[in-house]
Amino acid sequence: MTAVTRVAIAGGGVTGLAAAIQLAKAGVHVDVFEAKPELTALGSGISLQGNALRVFDALGAWDDIRAAGYAFEGLDLRAPGPGAPVVASLPDVKTGGPDYPAAMGMPRADLTRILFEHAEAAGANVRFDAKVTGLVPGDDHVEVLVNEASAGVYDLLIGADGLNSNVRDLIGIETRPEPTGMGIWRTFVSRPAEVERSELYYGGPVYIAGYTPTGEDSMYAFLVEDAQDRFGTSDEDATRIMLEESRAYDGPWNSIRADLEQGAHANYTWFTTHLVEAPWNRGHVVLLGDAAHSCPPTIAQGAAQGLEDALVLTELLVARDAVDQQLWDDFHARRLPRATAVVEASVQLGRWQLEHDRDADAGGLIFGIAQRMAEPA
Repeated sequence: MTAVTRVAIAGGGVTGLAAAIQLAKAGVHVDVFEAKPELTALGSGISLQGNALRVFDALGAWDDIRAAGYAFEGLDLRAPGPGAPVVASLPDVKTGGPDYPAAMGMPRADLTRILFEHAEAAGANVRFDAKVTGLVPGDDHVEVLVNEASAGVYDLLIGADGLNSNVRDLIGIETRPEPTGMGIWRTFVSRPAEVERSELYYGGPVYIAGYTPTGEDSMYAFLVEDAQDRFGTSDEDATRIMLEESRAYDGPWNSIRADLEQGAHANYTWFTTHLVEAPWNRGHVVLLGDAAHSCPPTIAQGAAQGLEDALVLTELLVARDAVDQQLWDDFHARRLPRATAVVEASVQLGRWQLEHDRDADAGGLIFGIAQRMAEPA
């Protein structure tokens, strides 16, 4: 017997779909409500650490994801300037354990599509153009309103509806994402044969210039700068800015610039962060993933933490007989300290760069978090 028989999930992104897969596999009736009109994924590519890959295996989606992505080991650091020499090749901690690659890159759209297909195959119902707009709490249930009309009564509503979560607002949590002071340009381009792992350039006109392979023929590249009012920039100007800011970087950046000159799209966002203090639930409504916590992608753990949220919660829901205080205590004990450590470390790494702190032990902090993530959630 499971603690729930009917669950509503707000949000059809990585976290929401992961929860849908696990619950539907256990025989739970699952309705996923996605506000967008169709399956989409913002951004270009995504970096996934080993602990995220471990979750994909638990979902039963690992074989499909492995085939669609680009697995690699290690991280190269290059210097800006002529030739872009590699100054260090660092090993990665295999946070998923020895059975998985240390890291993987893949197009975000492919990841979302694969999880959507697995959710539907497991029996979850996914509705698009369906925004959770209200809720009516009860002692042991919650009535969910979608597009202002009742969608039914559920044992649990999972708010996995992202950074600007409407479910978070509906349950009265006022925590909001706040800018960290950095902004990032991203583009999706072809992969030069020499790029076989993530590579980062520190120094030069921006804080970080880097790229991650996402497939045999693709990768995403990025430039991290001081946060600026770039919003509303035309596509032409966005490409021009990314071209200009990347000229200090040689090596594979020459190929990236060639793709930008041929029309590769550049997009811009700010780094933000937030962390909802415990509890993440209000009665029979709970926040997961970016609705509950977010951080800059400085250690590439954002998606992994949302996936772990989903895996831990569904494990407890399937193993227990009731949605009670003990379930929530156990959930928060397993998730809050781990997510907090990732958020704090990710923000600290960026703060050190903003402050130009040359004495900061960035390597030690990254290694310490990786060691912690190597322990299953």
